[in-house]
Amino acid sequence: MDQTSYSNQSQWEAIMANLPQSLQLSSDQLPQEETWNWKGNGVHIDRYDTPNAKCKVILHHGVGTNGRQMTLLIGQRLSLHGYAVVAPDNLGYGVTKVTQSKVKFDDWVDLLSDLIDKEVEKDGLPVFLFGLSAGGMISYHAAGKNKKVKGIVGLTFLDERIKQVCKETVIHPLIAPLVPLVNALGNTPVINRIKIPMKWVSKMYTLTNDKKLLKNFLKDRTSSGALVSLEFLSSFMSYVPPVEAKDFDVCPILLAQPEDDRWTRELLSTLSLKNIKSEFTIKTLNNAGHYPIESPGREQLETYFVEFLERHL
Repeated sequence: MDQTSYSNQSQWEAIMANLPQSLQLSSDQLPQEETWNWKGNGVHIDRYDTPNAKCKVILHHGVGTNGRQMTLLIGQRLSLHGYAVVAPDNLGYGVTKVTQSKVKFDDWVDLLSDLIDKEVEKDGLPVFLFGLSAGGMISYHAAGKNKKVKGIVGLTFLDERIKQVCKETVIHPLIAPLVPLVNALGNTPVINRIKIPMKWVSKMYTLTNDKKLLKNFLKDRTSSGALVSLEFLSSFMSYVPPVEAKDFDVCPILLAQPEDDRWTRELLSTLSLKNIKSEFTIKTLNNAGHYPIESPGREQLETYFVEFLERHL
């Protein structure tokens, strides 16, 4: 059996069991699974090849989630509206099989950019991006690099080079001054290969406001419980985008800000995309946390998403 398959992994089902009924998938609602050979790595992809789709949405997870969790949150819901959906597991997350010796944040951006090329070449459908948590800025970076994206919907956009953003997103504000040390270690041979749990340095305890669901997330070594190298962490904190916000005019962007997000408040996204050239709009997801499963926020996300896609097709 294919090693890069969620049929071999039970954590996602434990997480799904604690989601609202509308986000739980029966066996006939599950996505197709495939493995994409990207530079020798076996990249897992959840896919809905919706017949007669008007566009395609690529969903990208953050550093506390994976592709299957994007499928559960919004992927299958979007397919019901008639859109094709693709949700990859980036290197080190989900059930993707990593063969390269080291992984940097730059690789995540390059992988998503190459996936955009792959999907455009496959059927020519207009491509939109969605990002949760760090996935928002990854989508922004990939769009700036690739230039073939029609629009981006993100739940947050975080430029970790900005001191206030860094201070408010790490596990404790006192950790922020240590970022230069992390960057130094991340560029030190041998030491930079050391792996630590992402939850040791980030506010992973705020991923969801549902305590029972959070316990299941934190147990999952393929998402919230994932290990990352110091090199990855350093490159994540210091990444320089292909296009800075003041010059970014690739596509319109929608920030769908969860109202009760205890990890990233709206200000951090507006600071990160300050003076952006492209159309930038903000919608609030009422009563919703960082992983927005609460009503009416989760329904609002679906509504705002569909409105955005239809407006920019």
